[in-house]
Amino acid sequence: MEKNDQLFASLIYIFQATAMQGLGKIKNPVTDKIERNMEQAQQAIDMLEMIKDKTKGNLSSEMARLLDTFLNELRLNYIDEAGKP
Repeated sequence: MEKNDQLFASLIYIFQATAMQGLGKIKNPVTDKIERNMEQAQQAIDMLEMIKDKTKGNLSSEMARLLDTFLNELRLNYIDEAGKP
C-alpha cells in the first residue's frame, strides 16, 4: 500500500471511530465509558460522505471500497441506534 493510501485509510479510520463512539458502539477513550451522541455520529458520517464526494474518481479501488464499506456499516448502525430509546 502506498504512503498516501495509508494516510487516507488513517484519516477515514478516525472518522469511522468517531462515529462508532457517537453511536455508543465503542468506549470514549477520554472517559473510558460507552456514551451515545447521535449528533457526533451523524457529523462523522457526513464528513465521510463529503470526503467520498470530493475524492470521487481520485481513489484507488481499495480505498474507495474501504470508504464505501465504512459508510455502509455506519449508516446501518445509525439506523439501528436511532430506533432505540
